[in-house]
Amino acid sequence: MHQHLPLNDGHSIPQPGFGLWQVPQDHTARVVREGLAAGYRLIDGAAIYGNESGLGEGLRTTDIPRDEIFVTTKVWNDHHGYDAARRAAHESLQRIGCGYLDCLLIHWPCPDHDRYVETWKALIALRDEGLVRSIGVSNFMAPHLERIIGETGVTPVLNQIELHPRLTQADLRALHAKLGILTQSWTPLGQGKTFTAPAVQTAAARTGKSPAQVILRWHVQLGCSVIPRSTRAEGLAENLSLWDFALTEAEMAAIAALDAGERTGPDPLLFS
Repeated sequence: MHQHLPLNDGHSIPQPGFGLWQVPQDHTARVVREGLAAGYRLIDGAAIYGNESGLGEGLRTTDIPRDEIFVTTKVWNDHHGYDAARRAAHESLQRIGCGYLDCLLIHWPCPDHDRYVETWKALIALRDEGLVRSIGVSNFMAPHLERIIGETGVTPVLNQIELHPRLTQADLRALHAKLGILTQSWTPLGQGKTFTAPAVQTAAARTGKSPAQVILRWHVQLGCSVIPRSTRAEGLAENLSLWDFALTEAEMAAIAALDAGERTGPDPLLFS
């Protein structure tokens, strides 16, 4: 149905997944079960989302074996530092109720705290102890990536960044490719702001797909892992139906040309 992408540590990750941001705790177990039933095998969570226990309930009440599901969560900004990050990981594991995580990310670099290197060292230790299989980062910019790699010798498996047609992140994606870091796209649909753009509409008309499917296919063809969110079973299924069509080079370029450097979320250099 869909492919896995290799990570630089020898593991692999499903290319499409679904995110649990803004999914209410009391709906999370259902959304997880429906996502897995639709065919997803990558679930993207985070401590700050407040629904890790619902994620765990969904895992325990599905027929899909745990070893076929890739579970990601993230260390929030108030748990930077070596000891605090280790504590955060153990608390997430307890809330989710599983023996290990497939991937743990630093959610934001919080450069004004200047503790992301210590936090990264904690993730390395957790990986070496077997509590986490793969470790990565989210919202890191070039200087943050270069610093953690330079100071530890360990390269993140992925960097999850805001990426959509209004923010194509070409320079950061090129750096990721050079360093062997997978790009993972959050808010991949950019809140639907380019759904009516001629570049998207034209590709949708040619392929018979929705604007959302066209944009998600654009991410897939860029080689990104992509994690759209939907709380509806129909939306979950639609977001996964990306493998029976392809965009042309001209369509890919026309969508990339919509770039305006426009963020929907915080600036990683300032956010803490």
